[in-house]
Amino acid sequence: MENLRQENKIDLKPVKALGGMIFFIPKYQRGYRWTTQQVTDLLMDIQEFQSKKKGPSEFYCLQPLVVKRRDCDILAKIKEAETLEAVEQLLSGSSWEVIDGQQRLTTIYVILSVLGYQEFYQLEYETQPNFRDFLKALMLADDIDYQKFIEQKPDYDNINYYHVFNAYKTIKKWIETNNVDTENFLKTLVENVNFIWYESVDENPIEVFTRLNIGKIPLTNAELIKALHLNSSNFNVRDAVGLRLCQQEIASEWDRIEYTLQDEEFWLFLQDEGDAKHTRIDFIFDLIVKKNPLLSVDELSDLGDDEYRTFRYFNKYFSKPENKNEKGVKYCWDIVKKYFLTFMEWFSDSQMYHYVGYLRTDDLSVPLETILDKWNSVKEGHNKEKFIDELKDLIRGKIKDHADLYETYEVEPDDEGIGKGVTKTACRKILLLHNVQTVVQQSNINKEKYSQAVFYRFPFHLYKKEGWHVEHIDSNTENDLSDKDTRNEFLLNIYHSVDNAVKAKIETFIKDPEASNWSDFEEYTKDFDDSLNQIEKNQVWNFTLLDSSTNQSYGNAIFSAKRRIIVGKDQGKRIPIPTLKKIKDGTFDSINDEKAADSPFIPPCTKHIFLKYYTNVSTDYNYWTKSDAIAYETNIIETLKEFGVKSSRRLK
Repeated sequence: MENLRQENKIDLKPVKALGGMIFFIPKYQRGYRWTTQQVTDLLMDIQEFQSKKKGPSEFYCLQPLVVKRRDCDILAKIKEAETLEAVEQLLSGSSWEVIDGQQRLTTIYVILSVLGYQEFYQLEYETQPNFRDFLKALMLADDIDYQKFIEQKPDYDNINYYHVFNAYKTIKKWIETNNVDTENFLKTLVENVNFIWYESVDENPIEVFTRLNIGKIPLTNAELIKALHLNSSNFNVRDAVGLRLCQQEIASEWDRIEYTLQDEEFWLFLQDEGDAKHTRIDFIFDLIVKKNPLLSVDELSDLGDDEYRTFRYFNKYFSKPENKNEKGVKYCWDIVKKYFLTFMEWFSDSQMYHYVGYLRTDDLSVPLETILDKWNSVKEGHNKEKFIDELKDLIRGKIKDHADLYETYEVEPDDEGIGKGVTKTACRKILLLHNVQTVVQQSNINKEKYSQAVFYRFPFHLYKKEGWHVEHIDSNTENDLSDKDTRNEFLLNIYHSVDNAVKAKIETFIKDPEASNWSDFEEYTKDFDDSLNQIEKNQVWNFTLLDSSTNQSYGNAIFSAKRRIIVGKDQGKRIPIPTLKKIKDGTFDSINDEKAADSPFIPPCTKHIFLKYYTNVSTDYNYWTKSDAIAYETNIIETLKEFGVKSSRRLK
């Protein structure tokens, strides 16, 4: 059954091609509801297209008309027919159940009626069997309002007919007000206005209607293009078995591509968090249209610029007689696979993954087609190293204005001697590159001996989903330990590094601050000689990447408090800032109200900072000192020197 469902048929049909067809509107659909504004918008769109049309081959495209051929008893219909003309129409015409698009179909029908067109389709509403009679009565009743109309024709007093009446009046008024050349307008409408004709085969129409309407999920370009690739008429293969095998192969590969693209790790390596699509393979088709390997430049002119431009691109390719064969389908599908396999190759290689992923973050926003151009320029020789060099060149170009860490992020003091320049956001691309390159360098160690799976991959999907920002390592405020919570946090962090006598004083202070003397701890709180001053706190050596939720949880907490939260997050815990309020069983209770972390992800360099990874000698974990800051900045420069990162600051 699934294989049969994959043969849904798709085409572009001008309005005149619907002549003689019978369209049945089932009762599971709501009635006609287009407003005056919607009807007017359609008329104006067609008029605007008419004024800009350059040739007879150009067309205006309506959204999809989704139909299913009706299984009806033709003999019973013939018996009910009252005239020979009706019998001939039944035999020559075709009957279709409208699954989606009945609002547009009805509006076009009313426009044709107003313009006096004779050779158009029929509409049958299951809930309004006398629709055609109503429209005839409406045309005879010309200039009266709806209330007078239903007084004369009470059988037509319902909400559906009210909206059709309103559409009819709107169309007539618009034509008169705008002095429309009705002959030319009608010619444009029937010859140059096209429906995207989507014929659903062996699908439950109610299920399709529910998906397209109740779920508010329109047919995507990908679904329409899939029908083009699987349409039997586009293969021109007489061997039914061979045709079926070709269709099954494409359908299977299509599903594998879509399944891979639905993986967030893969998708967000290439795309932004806000680029989610119902069917993600769409973005490959959009790329193909931008790169245009299938049509001539001249053929792009009449594709339009609406949401179905991509579908029309592929429909034009398949409409050419020379492409209606197995080779034509295969050639087009091979291009789709080529793009996908390219992305898979990038994803599988550590350096390509990290550099492409970095270029595709919001921090740099390099278009994917630009990266593809670099790839295509070197792929003939399968020169992966050359491609990596091209990626590095792109990165250098993107960060060159921020390459000197001191000149770029130096902050002038304000009148109070405090540096408040808002510069930290500007260095996010440098800090992110520091993280990425740190991972790349690790993965390059003994890469011939170990597989890539041994090493950590920077998770761009988590970086994009969790909202990582540049924040201060040591708080930007002067924290003088004057409030209770800050003092408790400070005491918590020195508790395990002092002798028993001081531990006893800490426990006493926590129990009853009023009965103790804070001055007992002042020797542990005095400024270090290499503490960062307020100006130095606003420079790159005091910045790191922190996710928004973690940053909000500690705000302007001291370094030791931030460290405790980062370590807890890395362990899968989310530890709030409020500190000790009691001593339990005579032991200093060092954890208060632990909760599970939303995510344990911490960028590697952020973790290194709070573990004092960059400092060669052991330092106090309660403070972020100038020595730590210098070691950190030195590592940034050393790690990123091949990208031109430096500092005119003399580190000492």
